[in-house]
Amino acid sequence: PPEEVEDASEPTKRDRSHLENTLKLNEDKPADDFSGVLQRLRKIYHSSIKPLEQSYRYNELRQHEITDGEITSKPMVLFLGPWSVGKSSMINYLLGLDDTPYQLYTGAEPTTSEFTVIMHGPKLKTIEGIVMAADSARSFSPLEKFGQNFLEKLIGIEVPHKLLERVTFVDTPGIIENRKQQERGYPFNDVCQWFIDRADLIFVVFDPTKLDVGLELEMLFRQLKGRESQIRIILNKADSLATQELMRVYGALFWSLAPLINVTEPPRVYVSSFWPHEYHPDTHRDLFLKEEISLLEDLNQVIENRMENKIAFIRQHAIRVRIHALLVDRYLQTYKDKMTFFSDGELVFRDIVEDPDKFFIFKSILAKTNVSKFDLPNREAYKDFFGINPITSFKLLSQQCSYMGGCFLEKIEKAITRELPDLLGSIGLGKKPNVLSCDITGCGETPKNRYKKP
Repeated sequence: PPEEVEDASEPTKRDRSHLENTLKLNEDKPADDFSGVLQRLRKIYHSSIKPLEQSYRYNELRQHEITDGEITSKPMVLFLGPWSVGKSSMINYLLGLDDTPYQLYTGAEPTTSEFTVIMHGPKLKTIEGIVMAADSARSFSPLEKFGQNFLEKLIGIEVPHKLLERVTFVDTPGIIENRKQQERGYPFNDVCQWFIDRADLIFVVFDPTKLDVGLELEMLFRQLKGRESQIRIILNKADSLATQELMRVYGALFWSLAPLINVTEPPRVYVSSFWPHEYHPDTHRDLFLKEEISLLEDLNQVIENRMENKIAFIRQHAIRVRIHALLVDRYLQTYKDKMTFFSDGELVFRDIVEDPDKFFIFKSILAKTNVSKFDLPNREAYKDFFGINPITSFKLLSQQCSYMGGCFLEKIEKAITRELPDLLGSIGLGKKPNVLSCDITGCGETPKNRYKKP
């Protein structure tokens, strides 16, 4: 029968040995045991950073509480991009899920309507979003705040794969231009932002036939600001084009993305076809394979630097918490100085919040402490912040000291300048000594691009 003939012409599959070798999937050596380092990191966070964070309600300013699940979580790789560009196929390919019952659905029409988290587990199974969010040991419990509608669109898949012991993948619903966010029934952009803030590597995948950059994609790149060093752009399905055509598409892609990514250094672009099938004949097979291997090396780098990145992340968080505390303290001090027996507290404070520059609030922070002006939060954010949190509900920093515990401010400063950098140093001992240099881990006030090849 004709069906069988069809079957015989199935595209042949490529050899996967480069995947196994680059990602070191065959090595039996035990993964580095960082449990001691993680314990110390948790201790520093709970004793030196969290008290200040809670006392000045930092979470209401940035919506970013760090849970224990997040401190111990694996690096996360996020896949973003228009619909049907091959995001799910790429994950299937990397994990060898093709033709298994757990392969992610793929197809020409928008297939993935959920945020799918692919993580390690002893056997293949699916977990409902509601269950994932309820489990505080996982790093996904903060997602509860996006509501039930969203949790129904969140799904977890556990797969017993070597790679997932060291990294978690997140597949996202394709960006569909000309569709309103309301139609999704949950705050799509806020959810994307939550994942972007926590991702160690962000793959933005494109397909040569879908290069129109519309509003939803523009919005996405606006959300990726400040995360440029984690972004990798993938021009997928490259073997579907002849060389000359591919060159044109590559140019067009850069042309349409240039206004959206304003960094001095262009992001790394990988051109290949990330799926198991043989490349089309008469296309640049060698190039595609080399590109694929460098993408895998990139992924490996993130896995190997996961502990450094985690410490750098907590340290960056501490720097922000400290700046926030200094600012609230300044607002409060200014308020106390301006208050007299006869003045109306609310009016006095409204004056300060409306025009903090008149009282040199932000300037005094820069003058007094080694704070970079790029780390200062937006002053508008403080109007909202004090709208919910009356100034009188805070204490001055100078009053946040105890005989036994010392002062909150001193403790967070010690964590930023000494404890976290020392912890970073302790990891490097077994590794190549150059990893300790601050160029890579960004132990200065301004974190460096952590994923640039040295």
